[in-house]
Amino acid sequence: MKTLLVILDGLNYQVAYDAMGYLHGECAAGHGCLYQLECELPSLSRPLYECILTGVPPVESGVVHNNVVRLSHHRSIFHFARAAGLTTAAAAYHWVSELYNRAPFDAVRDRHTVAPEAAIQYGHFYHADHYPDSHLFEDAESLRLLYQPDFLLLHPMNIDDAGHRFGLSSPQYRNMARTADGLLSQYLPAWLAAGYQVIVTADHGMNDDRSHGGILPEERQVPLFVFGPAFSLAPAAPRQTELCGTVCGLLGVEHDRPVCAGLLK
Repeated sequence: MKTLLVILDGLNYQVAYDAMGYLHGECAAGHGCLYQLECELPSLSRPLYECILTGVPPVESGVVHNNVVRLSHHRSIFHFARAAGLTTAAAAYHWVSELYNRAPFDAVRDRHTVAPEAAIQYGHFYHADHYPDSHLFEDAESLRLLYQPDFLLLHPMNIDDAGHRFGLSSPQYRNMARTADGLLSQYLPAWLAAGYQVIVTADHGMNDDRSHGGILPEERQVPLFVFGPAFSLAPAAPRQTELCGTVCGLLGVEHDRPVCAGLLK
């Protein structure tokens, strides 16, 4: 089944629980379910992109800080999908391109990617943390409509950016989560109507020091919303290292990663 993975960078679980009224409404209507996830360590962005997309925790992947600029040493969802002949796309921060397509990132060369031979065949990659989430959703939707990818990654940054500027407890941070919820309300119905299974999660949370990276609950606890008929909507205890294998299971491709069977029917 076609699958769309949304990583809302830097979104803390409690803020997602409190602020994302549209997603809660879909869950209340029986269309989805919210789970709490604990991110792997360190609770930093690039290590956790790698963890989510390969199923390998940072201390094993070697991507243990944000300045590890190289291709991943592990197969990702993109690689498993491509090996099965599926189409891949991403609208994401440029570190995702560096992990799975080419490193270092060259904006002129790589920002708009059309590379049928690559792990991420079609991409729009941004490199400014304040790049508007509204534009990023438009980038992703243009990729979906143009290329009909079997796996599409959508990864906006404005929640994390607001957290670094104003902190976890700020109205700016909470309101940016509400903005993302509003954007999802514009696109999620069409994604589901097109047959996509949709996962909405975060890499890590945020603290009141306007940072993350440690073991505080507010840094590690993140949401996992799931939508689509492939999901059980039953109680489950998913782990971040199980997202890669679970997505591969949805896609129906061969893989060797752990799966959270409780999420699926």
